[in-house]
Amino acid sequence: MRGIADTGFLVAFANRNDEHHDWAVGIAEQVTEPLLTCEAVLAESAFHLRDTALVLDMVRRGLVDVVFDCRDHWEQLTALAERYADRRPDLADLCLIRLSELYPHHPVLTVDREDFGVYRRNKREIIPTVFPPT
Repeated sequence: MRGIADTGFLVAFANRNDEHHDWAVGIAEQVTEPLLTCEAVLAESAFHLRDTALVLDMVRRGLVDVVFDCRDHWEQLTALAERYADRRPDLADLCLIRLSELYPHHPVLTVDREDFGVYRRNKREIIPTVFPPT
């Protein structure tokens, strides 16, 4: 499996007490190549887990790979921020929407049904997602 990793997925994977831990571990077992992500997701994950070394280890071990540089996408990120201003998206979400545009065959692995049910790539395309079971 290949995909784009959101904060909720990484936190659930790393935290045995997270309600979605088993789901995230099951997904990680299916990963055939590093999951794509951005630095904003890593920063959020480190904050929520309160363990930067653990997050860096996910990169070092090849679970995730940072493939996104905001500097190369300012115009698109700004347009997305304006489009979704009513939802007050964080930078990580904007980067993930843009990553989905750049890698259209990679689903976003997330626990955030509320926002990723609304966000669209290329203005109107539903973003392929993998959520934990309800």
